[in-house]
Amino acid sequence: MAHANAALTPRQRLRLARAVVEDDWSIAYAAAVFQVAWPTAKRWAVRYEQAGPAGMVDRSSRPHRCRRRTPRPLVRRIVHLRWHQRLGPVEIAARLGMPASTVYAVLRRCRINRLAHIDRRTGEKIRRYEHERPGSLLHVDVKKLGNIPDGGGWRYVGRTQGRYHRAVTPGKPRNSYGNPKLGTAFVHTVLDDHSRLAYAEIHDDETAATAIGVLRRAVAWFAARGVTTERVLSDNGSAYRSHAWRDACLELGITPKRTRPYRPQTNGKIERFHRTLADGWAFRRMFLSELARRQALPGWLHEYNHHRPHTAIGRRAPITRLTNLSGQYS
Repeated sequence: MAHANAALTPRQRLRLARAVVEDDWSIAYAAAVFQVAWPTAKRWAVRYEQAGPAGMVDRSSRPHRCRRRTPRPLVRRIVHLRWHQRLGPVEIAARLGMPASTVYAVLRRCRINRLAHIDRRTGEKIRRYEHERPGSLLHVDVKKLGNIPDGGGWRYVGRTQGRYHRAVTPGKPRNSYGNPKLGTAFVHTVLDDHSRLAYAEIHDDETAATAIGVLRRAVAWFAARGVTTERVLSDNGSAYRSHAWRDACLELGITPKRTRPYRPQTNGKIERFHRTLADGWAFRRMFLSELARRQALPGWLHEYNHHRPHTAIGRRAPITRLTNLSGQYS
């Protein structure tokens, strides 16, 4: 492996080999000029004669055969225990009567050494997918957040002060205990599967009529950016199971799809976006009112879509994955 102080990088090896093979330098003279040992100069000259410039790169030190490699039936038993019982290397080694280090090496080779790589519910290996173009699939969902009382919520001011702010917030109906009902903010989110471009609106309910209105505006918002919506994926909420939602999708020329019951992983991209939304906007800093938090959402969405690097798409901003933006190639 070439390092910073190596006498011969691949380029220098090529120069040395060509000097010996093509310019008829002697091995001893080439070794002296390039300040390496005679066997080293000989090695690279021979490799150049055998493989040409391609032979100047480092070769793998991995052996061609491993006589003591773990047998395949034993590997299958290790994988089975990992997938279906989610046991660790020590427990698997105790059951199979083998070293824990060997079990861990097998798990790493099979890329299941971390439980994050395995579905928590089924124990099967996580299957990831991504549609090939923007608009091929939109994920839709609703994120529920408790409204913030005037003066700040309990997350930043503490439970005691938070209860006081809640009690003195004006203009709110009160329950039987005399406490004001602050209500819930329903953040309707729409996320493009390919680009991770996001659209969101805040409403006071999650009815079918509200969800349909958000969908219509989201489709128009994506269309203004050159994205044609083909499918929409939702969970099994009442709004998305309604006939009104189905008819609206047909009117827009969109194929509605729903996840399998109790399988939120299918809609995992938007679930992960909700976590980013909460960390980056909803709970990022102290808001003195619900209105202040809602006014901060458009600015954060712009930051997310246009500037924030997204690790799932090569640390690029989602907007860069739209290949048909006006003026992109001018």
